[in-house]
Amino acid sequence: MAIMVTEKAATEVKRMMEEQKFEPDTFLRVAIAAGGCSGFEYKFAFDKQYDADADLKMEHFGLPVVVDKKSDLYLDGATLDFSDDINARGFRFSNPHEAKGCGCGKSFSV
Repeated sequence: MAIMVTEKAATEVKRMMEEQKFEPDTFLRVAIAAGGCSGFEYKFAFDKQYDADADLKMEHFGLPVVVDKKSDLYLDGATLDFSDDINARGFRFSNPHEAKGCGCGKSFSV
């Protein structure tokens, strides 16, 4: 199942990619890494390096997304959304694997 990206998040990422004039083979890489105040933190970046043995590749609303297989263990079933609310603007993760998150929304524990 891997990670889901909402239409709003995909639209915002594609807008950023177009604005920054990325090459057509660029994709969004989503991962987790040890760190943050709760143990793990979410990472996402633009990338062009894909390894078929180590990565999973998918597409959401025309946005190519890659997740490494280790991160997928913690991101399977998670959703990446984008909020442009007056109180909070930015990307947000909703992850069923989170046992505890932090106030900033950027790190979690399992």
